[in-house]
Amino acid sequence: MEGYIFRNEENGYSVLDTSENGSPLTVVGIFETDVTGEVLRVTGETVLHPSYGPQLKSASYEIVRPTDAEGIRRYLASGAIKGIGEKMAARIVAAFGDDSLRIMEEEPERLAEIKGISLRKAQELGVIVEEKKDVRAGLMYLQQFGISNKLAIKIFERYQNAVYQLVREDPYRLIEDIEGIGFVTADRIAEAMGIGKDSVERIRAGIYYVLQTNLAEGNTCLPADVMVTRAAATLEVEEEAVKSVLSDLLIKGDMIRRGEMVFHRQAYFAEIKTAKLLLDHNWHLPQNEDRTLEEIKRIEERGGYELDPLQREAVLKSVSNGLLLLTGGPGTGKTTTINTMIELFLSRGLSLALAAPTGRAAKRMSEATGYQAKTLHRLLEVKAVDGGRSIFERNEDNPLDADVVIVDEMSMVDIFLFQALMKALDGRTHLILVGDPDQLPSVGPGRVLSDIQQSDRFESICLEKIFRQEEGSDIVLSAHQIQKGRMIRLDNKSEDFFFLERDDVGLITRNILTLVLKQLPGHFRISPDQVQVLTPVKKGALGVESLNELLQNYINPASPDKREYQMGDKILREGDKVMQTRNDYEMVWEIRGFSGIVIDRGEGVFNGDLGIITSIDTISRRILVKTDDDKEVAYTYEQAEDLELAYAMTIHKSQGSEYPAVVIPLLGVPRQMEYRNLLYTAVSRARKCVTIIGSRQVVEDMIAGENRQLRYTGLRDQLTELGEIFDKKAD
Repeated sequence: MEGYIFRNEENGYSVLDTSENGSPLTVVGIFETDVTGEVLRVTGETVLHPSYGPQLKSASYEIVRPTDAEGIRRYLASGAIKGIGEKMAARIVAAFGDDSLRIMEEEPERLAEIKGISLRKAQELGVIVEEKKDVRAGLMYLQQFGISNKLAIKIFERYQNAVYQLVREDPYRLIEDIEGIGFVTADRIAEAMGIGKDSVERIRAGIYYVLQTNLAEGNTCLPADVMVTRAAATLEVEEEAVKSVLSDLLIKGDMIRRGEMVFHRQAYFAEIKTAKLLLDHNWHLPQNEDRTLEEIKRIEERGGYELDPLQREAVLKSVSNGLLLLTGGPGTGKTTTINTMIELFLSRGLSLALAAPTGRAAKRMSEATGYQAKTLHRLLEVKAVDGGRSIFERNEDNPLDADVVIVDEMSMVDIFLFQALMKALDGRTHLILVGDPDQLPSVGPGRVLSDIQQSDRFESICLEKIFRQEEGSDIVLSAHQIQKGRMIRLDNKSEDFFFLERDDVGLITRNILTLVLKQLPGHFRISPDQVQVLTPVKKGALGVESLNELLQNYINPASPDKREYQMGDKILREGDKVMQTRNDYEMVWEIRGFSGIVIDRGEGVFNGDLGIITSIDTISRRILVKTDDDKEVAYTYEQAEDLELAYAMTIHKSQGSEYPAVVIPLLGVPRQMEYRNLLYTAVSRARKCVTIIGSRQVVEDMIAGENRQLRYTGLRDQLTELGEIFDKKAD
């Protein structure tokens, strides 16, 4: 390899200047280690770049040890060995020929025979060569098990030359020690090492794998018999062998069993601690109800509206209880109720904190109430610590300074984030949880809102009257019909809800372009980037990846006036609509006033945050994004890996958001995704218009589908059991 044309140090993406049989060749791909001067064997395909011509796109590579004198000379002259340049490389090869590398590895003191190399220098070079040899040998050893170069480097850096013994004796330890190594990879190594399928180490790792996968799917626990069956099937062993190892894990406390359920240890303690905190917060404050009703009436008169009986009852209970749940579907008046609560609390001189799980949801809450709302992470003052972890500076030792905390979009809050909130509450703080339990559950584990509601331990008001239906909104009416499992009208006689029956993918994509670029913007006087395409899936012709590439080309096409950044197949362009794909607690953001002066600054961008690329600086290699809650975030090219286009997004990612118009392609939806609350969530994201395009049968199946995202969780049972103990103590 001659040298680098470009290299991303963060992820190893590189453009290499190489040659093949004496002819120049450009190679692109991920090369985690510095391959300067190395002889490479690259497997891939030749592609034609529109600007740079033919390139070899690497799928895999291996470093080949040079064997002849000329190959060794080029390798040494490349700078691969620190301290050796072209002249010294030539002298070494002239002295030792094809045997040069062996001499440097096994008899480095002989380098002192060469003019200009002292004995000390020879020994130093020997150490460097030996280290390179160890790394190369370690990587080649690990690569034989199908481990990527990037992971192989992490493993070798962690264990050095002890890696061989560890891989032979306990490859499953890699799962705990190396981020990115999962059970499947460790199991492949174990099989190559001859470790038996029924070994205790393998079964233990397999049980953890099943439980960890279960946690990633949103569950905090799993029925013991289901766990045993899944683990036995995954491991291809007898169930009795799994039961024996599981029993040992339970005895040691590595896993928790309650009744028939086996819990992930971390999730179990999060749920039980949260249950106790909730019950401690379930206090009642006597009120003069007539006086409070008079206050509410004055607020209604000032605002020019009238609450219905359930809304009024919710406001009454908000001031008399430590915890209140306010639930209801779209258009049922939750916002009006919240605004009345806010005015009542403020009139009594109480301080408020408004929050939501995401930046988008917090911005919507701010716009709806007229008061600042923060993300829960920001409210709790998240702080990055070593190893990419985070802590909340607001906790039991430093509680929130607020008399009232109102949290919207509670269906999106997982058990770990909610536990952090509960720990940060002063015992006298009113907590009002607002949400729609029929929306999709949180991305993280748990079903907090539903479990609290179903425990029947707390004051709860479910708003039912549909106010926006009276305004002629078929979006709201259709959403409620879907939620009840009733078929919706698809006759296109509505002014804001449309269905285009199509069974051809090509025709659907062409129709999506027409809707997004012309029809919807023209009819509703919005820009194309205000039309949000929501799809159930990521892959395939109607998945997020394909649709984003298509929509980018038409909504924000390439132009000499727009700078771009390309990494592999991904192109980010000035003006693009983008989304953050993981939590990064260290990213700095700023909010600027009209004069450009920074008026607020903080840290942390989160999975699901949306924004627009305002500029790309090719000199400083930075991408500036303005998020939809007005934060400016400067991404380095390396950090931009966490950005993806957002003209289309999965329905899951749309939670907590509202868009002027949404387009929902539904064709060939996987059977396991045909559940009611997925469609309900998609439809309820729209403010002005919904257009479903695809198969009528898929729509019918999703509405009829009872396989909504059910989860195994323990919070409701913990609330019931601990609540009975609390009741006995009270008696």
